Formats: sequence, C-alpha cells, structure tokens
Amino acid sequence: MNGGDVEAAGCHDDERKALLEFKHGVMDLSGRLSSWVGQDCCKWKGVSCHNRTGRVVHLKLRNPCPNCEWCCKGHELHILGGDKISPLLVLKDLNYLDLSWNAFFETEIPAFLGSLRKLRYLNLSNSGLDGPIPHNFGNLSRLTYLDLSTLQDAHQDPLVIMGDRHDVEWLSRLSFLKYINLGGLGFPYRAVTQTLNNLPSLEELHLPECGLSSADLNLSFVNFTSLRVLDLSGNNLNSTLPHWVFNLKNLVHLDLSGSNLSGQFPDGIVDSLEHLDLSDNGIGGPLSSNLGKLCNLRTLKLSHNAISGEITDFVNKLSACSNYSLETLDLRFNAFMGNLPETLGYIKSLKVLQLQNNSFQGKIPESIGNLSSLEQVSLRNNRISFIPESLGQLCKLVVLDISNNPWEGVITEAHLVNLSSLEEFSIGNESHNISMVFSISSNWIPPFNLRQLDIQSCQSGPKFPTWLQNQNQLNILELKNASISDTIPDWFFQLDLQLDTLDLAHNNISGRLPNKLRFFADSTINLGSNQFDGPLTLFSSNISTLLLNNNMLSGSIPSDIGKAMPMLTHLDFSWNSLNGGIPLSIGNLTQLEFFIISDNHLSGQVPDVWKDVMGLRALDVSNNMLSGTIPKSISFHLMLNLLLLSNNNFSGELPSSLQYCSFLVSLDLGDNKFSGKLPPWIGENMGHLMNLRLTANFFSGNIPPEFCGLSMLHILDISRNNLSGHIPHCLGNLNEMKSGRIDVEEFLASLTNGSLKTVTKGREMEYSYSKLYLVDSIDLSDNNLSGEIPAELTSLIGLQTLNLSANRLTGKIPSSIGKIPTANQFLTFDDPSIYQGNVGLCGKPLDNDCLGSSQFGTPRGEKEEKDGDLGDKTEKVGFYISIALGFIVGFWGVFGSLIINKSWRYTYFGFVQRMCNLCERILLNRIRA
Repeated sequence: MNGGDVEAAGCHDDERKALLEFKHGVMDLSGRLSSWVGQDCCKWKGVSCHNRTGRVVHLKLRNPCPNCEWCCKGHELHILGGDKISPLLVLKDLNYLDLSWNAFFETEIPAFLGSLRKLRYLNLSNSGLDGPIPHNFGNLSRLTYLDLSTLQDAHQDPLVIMGDRHDVEWLSRLSFLKYINLGGLGFPYRAVTQTLNNLPSLEELHLPECGLSSADLNLSFVNFTSLRVLDLSGNNLNSTLPHWVFNLKNLVHLDLSGSNLSGQFPDGIVDSLEHLDLSDNGIGGPLSSNLGKLCNLRTLKLSHNAISGEITDFVNKLSACSNYSLETLDLRFNAFMGNLPETLGYIKSLKVLQLQNNSFQGKIPESIGNLSSLEQVSLRNNRISFIPESLGQLCKLVVLDISNNPWEGVITEAHLVNLSSLEEFSIGNESHNISMVFSISSNWIPPFNLRQLDIQSCQSGPKFPTWLQNQNQLNILELKNASISDTIPDWFFQLDLQLDTLDLAHNNISGRLPNKLRFFADSTINLGSNQFDGPLTLFSSNISTLLLNNNMLSGSIPSDIGKAMPMLTHLDFSWNSLNGGIPLSIGNLTQLEFFIISDNHLSGQVPDVWKDVMGLRALDVSNNMLSGTIPKSISFHLMLNLLLLSNNNFSGELPSSLQYCSFLVSLDLGDNKFSGKLPPWIGENMGHLMNLRLTANFFSGNIPPEFCGLSMLHILDISRNNLSGHIPHCLGNLNEMKSGRIDVEEFLASLTNGSLKTVTKGREMEYSYSKLYLVDSIDLSDNNLSGEIPAELTSLIGLQTLNLSANRLTGKIPSSIGKIPTANQFLTFDDPSIYQGNVGLCGKPLDNDCLGSSQFGTPRGEKEEKDGDLGDKTEKVGFYISIALGFIVGFWGVFGSLIINKSWRYTYFGFVQRMCNLCERILLNRIRA
C-alpha cells in the first residue's frame, strides 16, 4: 500500500484536493509537507494508498521528534499547527490516522472522525486537540489501536473533561480494541473499569494521570484477562495493590508508579511479569519472599518507597533462576540495610544497578566483576566502606556513582584498569574526613575518556592528579577536599576543555585564578577554600555561579563585572582581602540570586542599584567597612530571605520600605550605627523571620510588643543598645521557642553557607544558617530595661540562652527557672559552696529543693542528640555550654556577678573557656565546609 508502489490506480482527485486544503490550512515551518506537490498524492510523504483502488488508506503525520519537548533539536520546527483538519473528512477509506505530537490548538476533536468507520489505528495523542470525545467514536467498530492521551486543557479540571461517567460508554462497542491509552484525560474509575470488562481482546491499557481513586477498584471479576500491559501510574489510588491485578495471568508489564499505594509489599504478583514499576509510592515492610521467583523480570523499579530489610533472600532466589533476565534493578530511596550479597554478581544480565540512598553497609561484593553487561552503577549515599579491585573489570560500565559513602583503603590502577567505556565517575566520602587514598602512578594512562569526574573527600594530592592529562572530553570536574597542595599545571590548560562545572574547593591550591578556561552557558566555578592569590579577575561571560570564598585574593572587585559576567546568579567572594567599593555594574546582574561578599575590607556605600535584580534571595555584606544607609531599592525584593549587614558602619534609621521584604528569614544588622526606635513593622510584616539580630547599635525607645508576633523566631538579639521600658510579657508567645525542631534545614542550607553569631556574656558563638532551627536564644542584655522578669518567659521550654544582664531589672527570678542544671559538666560541680551567695538558686547540690520542676532550657533536639542525630559529641557540648552560660552568667547575672569559691571559680571558668574555644573551632570548620 506504499504510495511509491501504486501503478494500477493513481490518486483520486477529490482526496488530492482535500489533502492540499489540509496542507494550506496548517503551519509547517520545517517543510514536512513540502513533497505534497504534483498530481499523484499517493507518492507524497506520509500518505499511502490502496494498491487496487488508489484510495488514501494511511496518513501518518506524527511529529518526527515525539515523546518529549527537547528530545531533538528543532522540535518546535517539526510541529504541524493550525485549527482546520476538517478536509480529512473526505478520506473515507482511511484505516490508519496518526496526528500525534503536533499543535492543533484550540481545535476540538472533530466528530467526523467517528464516521471514518474503516479506521483500525487512531492516534491523536498530544496533538493539541481538545474538548469532549465525540460519542460517535463508538462507531469505529474495527478499531484495534486508540491513543487519545494528554488531550486536556492545562486549565481544565481533569475530572470533568469527559463530562459525566456515561461519556465513556462508547468504549464498550469497540470490541476489537487491543490497545487503549487515555492518559491524562480524567474520569471516574467505575465508568471505565466496567466498560473495560466488555473488551475481552484488550492487551494494553494505559490510564496514567487520570485522576483515578480507589473507590471502585473492588471489581468482583475481570474479563480482560488477555491484558499484557497495565499502566495506572500517576493516580491517587490511596490503597494497597488492587487484588484483581493478581488474576491477570498474562501480564508482562505493570506500572503503578506514583499512585499513592501503601501497605506491605504485595506477595501475589504474577510470575509472568517482565517489567514491574512500583516506584514513588508509600509501600513499606520487607521485600516479598516471592519476588525472587519472578525469573522473567527484566526491569524492577521500587525506588522512593519505605521498603526495609535486607535484599539477600531476593537476590539469592533470583540468581538461582536458570533463565534470569533482569537488566534493571532500581531500589533507590528506600530503607534497605545489610550487606550486598555475593550472589548479586551472579545475575550477569544486569545492565543498570541503582541502590543509592539506602543504608547498605560492608563492602561491594567481589563478584561484581562478573557483571560484564553492567552499564550503570549507583551506590551513592549508603554506608559501604570497601571497594574490590574486581570493579575494574566492568568493561561496559558507562556511569559509576559511588559518592557519599564512608570509603576506606586505597584506589589503584587495578580498580580502574578495564573501565574502557567509563564516561561518568563519582566517588566520595560521606564526611570531610579523608579515609580513601588514590595511589595512582604519575605516568598511568587511563583506558577511559571521562565526561564527568567527581572526587570528594578522597586524597588525590598533594600533586594535581597527572592521570588526568589525557582526559580531554571533561565537562564536569570536581576535586573537592582532595588534599591537593599544588598549582594548577600548564598541561591542564592545554587540554582546551569546555566545562560545565569546575569545583576545586577545600584544597590548598595556590597561584592565580584560572580565568582563561572555556565554559558552557549556565556553568559553575567553585574555587572556595584554597590559597589563590592576586587580583580578582573576570571569568567567562557564560558563568552563572562563581564561588571564590576563603582565598587570599586582593585588590578591588572589577568595576565592569556586571557587564562582563551578566549571567551570574550566585556570587561569593567572602573571606578574602578585597578592598575598594561595590561596583555600580552589579545592578546589571539582573539574574543575581545570591550576593555574598562578607569578611573583606570593602568600604564606601552599598550602591542603590538593586531595583532590576529581581530574583535576589541573599545579600551578605557583613564584616566589612561599609557605611551609609540601607539602599531603598532593596525593598523591591519581596522574596529576599537573608539580609546580612552586620559589623560595618551603616547608620541612620531603618527605612520603612524595608517592611516589604516580608519573606526575610534572617535580618542581621548588628554591630553598626543604626539609630531611632525599633520599628513595629518588623513584627507586623516579617512573619518568616527566624533570626533578628540588631545588637550593638544605637536603637532607643521600648521593645515593640509587635515583636511578639514573630512566631517563627529562634534568635532575638537586641542587646547593647539604648532600649528602655519593660520587657513585653507577650515575648512568651514566641511559638517556635516553645515547640520542637522544624523541617527547614535543607531550605536554610540552600540560601548560603554563611553563619550567624550569638553572644552569651561576652562569648560569641557562631552557627551555620543550616542549623539555625536548632538554636533558641534571647539576648536583651546591656540596655536600660526595667521592671520585673516576665514569668511568661518560662513557657519558652526550647530556649537555650536567655541573657538579661546589665539592665535595671528588679524583683525576683521566676521560681520555675531558678533550678541549677544537672546535665553533663554540672554533674561534676557537686560542692554546694560553689553557689555560695546566690540566694535565688535551688536544687542539687543545695539543700533547698525547688518548688516545681520545669523543662525551661531543655536544648532543642535533646532527644535527637541521644540518638546521634546532631553529629559528634563535641558539637553537642557547644549547645550545652550555651545553656550553661545562659543560666549562670546571663540569667543569674541580673542580681550581680556569680559568687563562687575562688578555687572553683578558676576551675569552672577555665573549663568553660576551653569548651567554648573548642566549639567555636568546630562550628567554624563546619561553616566553611
């Protein structure tokens, strides 16, 4: 029936004219219909005619770049678009019509298609056709293949697009149907399932993302037992696996991914399955013992569930199959544990092994070298510690990701010797401690040519790795915390790489900045925490992220940086020795999100050029010598999360326009010369604040009661000002200081790697912003506050530091917070004479018992600390020390200095001083990491 074979009968004139009318009514930018010229339409591309009658029977106008928008270059150019397909009504003999993946937008599905009764194949998927499906589609009684997927308008309710449930009744009349895809349409499930029981020939059923629920899944029987493919993915079934699925004895492909399934892993899965996808659900418990009996499995995807236990039994049974054919094993993001079994290496059909983000431990089995077909391996984010040399025998391996594990031992050439197909290699330790060493000869030439190399927290130095000299296809290079103490060698520049990512952070690399390298658009450079010196030079205009923090750079920020690097979104020049001012051209960085230039020697004013930098989320200019007022254009940034101006010489009153930055999480204006009254709008409009630090300024007046509305606040520091009046009783309403930790760590870590300081009686403690939710502190010290200590403060049970010293407070300490702490180092202070002279104290080791117990001062996350969630013990000590100082030196200091026996005084404060110094070093190291 090919058009080129037609000799006995040529194209019919009425059909030729109809096709030409269709052609003239569509947009065809790529010229796909350019062959539609001349008299014989049977020879036109996409058109086929019957050999005897010459009638058009086959029209295939599918976009040649289907399935995804960017799958090939020029996808949009290949689209046929328009709003007129009615000329095709003339083609009465059509048995095959494919208009998929085009753009017939604002065109309803034409009812005339229901009159083409000879159609056997109809594919309108992703064609842009819209509206209800005509009822006369039920007249297409010869149809065996029907694909109407993803037809709904993006703004239309998917549950009403097909009208009421009876609108699918027409399906029951298509008894020859073998393939149905109604993905994305949306309809009540009962109407479809009941209809499907009238289709005994059905072999493939695709109903993804149809808004299905579990309300009508309890079918008493199924009549479509010939079904081989079932796709119900992306629905909201909110149930266990439907029981009738187990009766489909011919099923080979089952996809229930993203369907909100729950319960234990099912036991009764049919053994005919070749492809099983239950990923992105809420399935828990161990793997079914029967899963290993599915010897026909080629693909098993169980990622993003809560499945637990070991996989040994499953792998042992599967490897014992005489005809195993498993090619893809995807168990990512679950709770699996235990060792990887040696029998894993017996499943020689494996091509893709994805086990990342679990809790596997021990070693990679020696038998992995037997998996000669393996192409992808990911063991990222587990607890595996040993890599066998047999890994180097995987000659077809393309992707190897074994990052973020506690690796130990040595990597030699033997581990890499036969990886001739390798293109992506990622390896790294889960912590910053280096326990894995690359011991590779300087003259070794690898058998591979990598596109991506990511080595983190593994010793690759002290020299820059010479085995990279032939890696001239690299576009991602990360050698982070790799113990390199060297300059970047000349041969590296001679590779003439074009990079997407260059990350050499946390080494001791010296010399000038490597600014002559070529980069792709939207690329990243991270050279932070090294020993680069000299001037700050400009890089490629393609760079979007430029991190040069913690180096020895000097001189000024280039005046034309905003014009020379206009794509910058992330800029971090902190902790260098830069001087001069902030260039006006920063205002040209319209895509800038993070501007971090803290801890330098910059001076002058912050230019008022931020109006057009509309996506700004973090502005950190702290610890410089900047002066002037806060630029008014900052107020244009409604989504600003961090504004950090501390330790400069800013002055004046806070501009009222700042209140429009209502999504601020941290506002740190401490150690400046701001004056005036504390504005009430901070409490009224900045409800997302977690850190408010206004210490060491010249603010005066009362503490606005509106501050009590900052329900998410964890740190309030308005110490060392000229504030007067009473402490508002409503500060006891700061809800986050009453409750447990909140799930914001990832959000805060995404903002900046910076830190904030809290002060406890003169001792500054520095915390990473990603740990901000773990710190609860109020510091009102060194003001002129008067009156009594509000008893309401005792309700803040999560509070770790309360410093009210150096004020004019009177009255009694509330009895509920006069108890001597008993945790950790206080256990050693068991001599009552230590607390001599502090009449307001109670509890052990004193004789006077407290009237009641209180949880006040319990550190946030104390339970988690017992479980090891807060990291190493030295970090825990830091939190307890802040508590101790808050109680002893801060709170009790209201009534004067702590009176302690002289010999004990030296012992105690010496201990506190040493522990605070230790904590500061630990926290600073974590911040810089």
